[in-house]
Amino acid sequence: MPALRIGLIGSGFIGRAHAIALSAVGAVFPDVEAPVLELLADQDAGRAREAAASLGFRRSTGDWRALVADPAIDVVDICSPNYLHREMALAAFAAGKHVWCEKPLALDAAEAREVAAAAARSGRRHLIGFNYSRNPLIRVAREMIAAGDIGAVTGFSGQYFEDYMADPGVPWSWRCQRRLAGAGALADLGSHLIDMAEVLLGPIESVTARLETVHRERRDPATGAMRPVENEDIASALVRFEGGAGGTFAISRVATGFKCGLVFTVFGTRGSIAFDQERMNEIRLYASSDVAGRRGFRTILAGPEHPDYRWFCPAPGHGLGINDLKVIEARDLIRAIAEGRPAVPGFEVGLRVQLVMDAMERSHAAGAWTRV
Repeated sequence: MPALRIGLIGSGFIGRAHAIALSAVGAVFPDVEAPVLELLADQDAGRAREAAASLGFRRSTGDWRALVADPAIDVVDICSPNYLHREMALAAFAAGKHVWCEKPLALDAAEAREVAAAAARSGRRHLIGFNYSRNPLIRVAREMIAAGDIGAVTGFSGQYFEDYMADPGVPWSWRCQRRLAGAGALADLGSHLIDMAEVLLGPIESVTARLETVHRERRDPATGAMRPVENEDIASALVRFEGGAGGTFAISRVATGFKCGLVFTVFGTRGSIAFDQERMNEIRLYASSDVAGRRGFRTILAGPEHPDYRWFCPAPGHGLGINDLKVIEARDLIRAIAEGRPAVPGFEVGLRVQLVMDAMERSHAAGAWTRV
């Protein structure tokens, strides 16, 4: 098939990560034809032109609708603020495009259902940007859990801590406004934790949650006035998986000292598996069968024996980075399009995660256990 022509919407941090991945994917994976970086859209024509030149796109536009309608575009890559995801994705499917969209899929479950339904009807491929669960070592952990290497699963402990809004002097932004961001820490960080938990242990059945806003006002840099923060800084929950195991979630965007603190432990009757995203090239395994006096967590380093790692590096312990996970995402989408099969994780996964987040918000409001 001809090389796919990419239209990227947004050139901020995550848009740049997508552009880097799309530029590298053909070199990393020999079975994938390098896509064409055709068109970049940003909020104004000047910014779009500068970003296109920097990131290697052929053309630019200040109008995302023009990008979606452009007949030269095969894949619309959505890296915009949350409130635009629904409108952009629906327009892209209506125009017959494949879609790669950053998380969260939408602002709430109703929007996510609409987008996922449109994706299913479209016959196009769709991928949601849960990059952390694309780590080769997460696949290893999932396989070990499924194989019973740690026995029957008895519990899950997960957290995602960052401190990008810990300082009360951090200015107000769109991330603080409900109609633009949806949920706060829950949508930005918790969505990744929910995805990770369900990748490892299957669907979450029910939750009981508490949300908290620590810094209730922040200064608007445009006006100098204090504006209310309309969503949560912290989310915590007890969860119950359909498989029967229970778990705990702790999520915070005001956790001083943490930069990418996505951490989990899966407990079993014969051992445990632990992971920390800040040490993303290792998992830790505890086996109860070890001889008494010799028991303890041992470290498994990422290496070429683990699927996908070898395409980046032939030696164990040298490590992958966050942009490499985006390269794997890009590969998965391109392969799915070429082979005419669903991309994983598709928008149905984005909907699942949104349903869990919505259940957590409803649980907080009701003060009770809530089914997903």
